Formats: sequence, C-alpha cells, structure tokens
Amino acid sequence: MNNQNRRLRTLLNCSIFAAVTAILAQIEIPLPLIPISGQTLAVGIAATILGSRQGTLSMVCYAAIGAVGLPVFAGFSGGPQVLVGPSGGYIFGFIAAAYVTGLILEKTKFTIPMALVANIVGMVVTLIFGTIQLKFVLDLGWNAAIAAGVYPFIVVGLIKAFLASWIGITVRQRLLQANLLKESQKEVA
Repeated sequence: MNNQNRRLRTLLNCSIFAAVTAILAQIEIPLPLIPISGQTLAVGIAATILGSRQGTLSMVCYAAIGAVGLPVFAGFSGGPQVLVGPSGGYIFGFIAAAYVTGLILEKTKFTIPMALVANIVGMVVTLIFGTIQLKFVLDLGWNAAIAAGVYPFIVVGLIKAFLASWIGITVRQRLLQANLLKESQKEVA
C-alpha cells in the first residue's frame, strides 16, 4: 500500500471513530455534575481496534470538532466552553486514555483479557483527567471532586471496559481478516 493510500485509510479510520464517539456521546444518563455517557465506550473501542496512534488521532479529531462548536459532546453540546468547563477534563482524558489503552495492547497482545486490562487502565486515566479539572473548575475539595467525578462512574466504567474489549477485539479480528486493518508488528511476530 502506498503512502497516499495509507494516509487516506488513517484519515478514514480516525474520522469514523470520531463520528462513533459523537454518536455514543448522545447516549447519556444525567447526573448532577457530569453525565454518564457512551463516549468512554467509544474511546475504548477505538483504541482497541485502532491501537495507540490512530485511536489517539480519532480522539484528537473528536475533541477538535467539538471545540469548534459542532454539537458532538454529551447532550449535543460543543464549543470551547465545554473543554474548559467541568466535563472538559474527561474529554482531554479521552485522548490520553486512547493512547494508553492502545499502547498497552501493542506492547502485549490484542486479546479480550489484555484489552480488558488496557481499557480499565484507560478508564482510570480518563477519571483522573476529569476529576482534576472538575476539582479546579468548580473549586471543590478533593473528596468532593472524587465523590462527583469518580465514584458514580466505576461500575458503569467496568461494564463499558468489558464491552469495549469484547466489541473491539471482535471487530479488530474481522477487519484484519478482511484486510481492512494492518496488523501491528507485535501481532505479526
């Protein structure tokens, strides 16, 4: 595959997963400060299928589209005010989580058990970013920030980590079989 085709495939992959994230962001359970949404499921699926580089690029694309004002964030919101608001840390956390999740899989194996470990680590990364920004934006104490920004998301986050692992590995294997995704060097060895 030549360079131009490789770039086009990367752009398409990143665009597709930015769109999937925007769609799943609209599935939400409202909570007082930060809603539970499908965004983190999309982050896990993207990283599990695409790996660290393209998974991260898809989340950068998602954040950039939302930053310019398109309503792709939870609750059909968008704009830079979301990124600097109480939930903005979670969106920045998606970028870091996609990288970490994909990197763990690239350094180990693309299997459902390893994907589960990687997605749980990614969930923790997202919660750390989100809670830190929540604390400072709302001027909360650490206990209050953790109570609002971590505890409500643990059980649902574990369920989403399992789903992202199972869906991601299943779809990744099918894309590899169809020659629509390139294997990492670790998988080939």
